[in-house]
Amino acid sequence: MPSLLLLNGPNLNLLGTREPEVYGSETLADVVALVEATAAELGYSVESLQSNHEGVLIDAIHAARSTAAGIVINPGGLTHTSVALRDALTGVALPFAEVHVSDVHARESFRHHSYLTDVASVVVVGEGVAGYGRAVRELVAVLPTG
Repeated sequence: MPSLLLLNGPNLNLLGTREPEVYGSETLADVVALVEATAAELGYSVESLQSNHEGVLIDAIHAARSTAAGIVINPGGLTHTSVALRDALTGVALPFAEVHVSDVHARESFRHHSYLTDVASVVVVGEGVAGYGRAVRELVAVLPTG
């Protein structure tokens, strides 16, 4: 069964308790369950990782080169700061979906720029945790078959 890598960056371990007015009440466990269920419907398994450390995320992206068909990533605050994360994603040349729970474009101006959007295969912003399900469906739709 082909596999997807689900990555969640800094502070996403706090989903459900961190600023619920912005991020909602669903937890990271809810995200993982949704992604696993959606992927399974489409014939994919999921490997999931959350880290507050940029290097751990980059190492996981590098490892995915030989194990995953694509990546679903919510880079958290690294979206707006990490050229290294962008370089890792473009370096492995796997299609990826960038996901954000909140509408980053309606928030502080520093959140309006993403180092990933222009190289992402799919971008889902501001749909809450449900956006992860759409990201999986749209990513699988653009993955090479066979």
